[in-house]
Amino acid sequence: MQLIDGDIAVLRDQQRKGIQQKSLSDEQLELIYRNKWFKIWVPRSLNGLGLDLVGGLSLLKELAYWDGGLAWTVTLCAGANLFVGFVDPVVGQDIFNSKTVCFGGSGQVAGVAEREGKSYRLKGLWKYATGAPHLTHFTLNAYIQEDGQQLLDEGGNPLVKSFFVAREFVLIHYDWDTFGLEATASHSFSLDNTCVAENQSFFIDASKSTRTELLYQYPFMPFAELTLLVNFMGMYHRFLDLIEKLFVLKSNQGKWEQMESKAAFRKLDEMQQEYIDSTHSVMDLAARSWENLKNELDNSSLYARIAIESRDFVETILSNVIKLYPYTGIAGAEADSEINILFRNIFTASQHKLLQKGFSQA
Repeated sequence: MQLIDGDIAVLRDQQRKGIQQKSLSDEQLELIYRNKWFKIWVPRSLNGLGLDLVGGLSLLKELAYWDGGLAWTVTLCAGANLFVGFVDPVVGQDIFNSKTVCFGGSGQVAGVAEREGKSYRLKGLWKYATGAPHLTHFTLNAYIQEDGQQLLDEGGNPLVKSFFVAREFVLIHYDWDTFGLEATASHSFSLDNTCVAENQSFFIDASKSTRTELLYQYPFMPFAELTLLVNFMGMYHRFLDLIEKLFVLKSNQGKWEQMESKAAFRKLDEMQQEYIDSTHSVMDLAARSWENLKNELDNSSLYARIAIESRDFVETILSNVIKLYPYTGIAGAEADSEINILFRNIFTASQHKLLQKGFSQA
């Protein structure tokens, strides 16, 4: 899916406004709703885009090229809207037909859910709910208790379930104050003895999917790795393009051309080729894993490679941005410059634990 020129113009025009107000602007949200970007992974029968894995990844990558903050928000909110495939289908039918439905929340297990018959009482504080100001429902993970005692799953581990709660029952803590990805407004939220029905709980597990579409059979971990990775890829691609433009401009300066330009362009060329090769590799893994899933073939080795290559790619991106950034001079340090915005967004995104080297899935 390729963005039209008018949508790109809005993305470029509104990026700084979102940063300044530390949340997506009304114009950005309208663009998202009009194009159903929060509903990338929602079936067409529920008025979503219903994209396959590769199509959705390509769209997220292009959004990140033009506005990393908006793309990160779309990625996390669309990823939470994916839960339509795991919630009670009757409830899902009612909620996800809405044009503005937007799930979002925290992947942390940070609260407790006290089971009371066929309902649960939720209590806790969860951090980093991307898009908090415009979420219609907050998602969370909680330990399950009954009569004050921790319940265990079949493996003898603490039982954890996922829940969604309508915005009206949630207290948002406006504590997101970072040097990048400002517009994601990833504030904390809390619940205090909020009672929810059994049909507001679910398990994020392909074996427990409540819908038949293929997407909901794709394991969540490689899905999350790929969707976050394409954000880094899009932002990094834009960063490389801006660095190339900068080098061309600097080439008109005699002293720089004589002393530094050849080495700088050589380094940039190597990074650009490395980016192209790595992008092809990752997107090929995504496409092959999707086709294998269609054909009911074993995907375990591909999922393992996605985990490794996604983290390697992010590590390379961070290293290369650090190497290139000194070439930008004071212009690159100006808070309002696009290069500086990209630098801040990339390194704020790098604090997400999932694609950090050494992250444990356990």
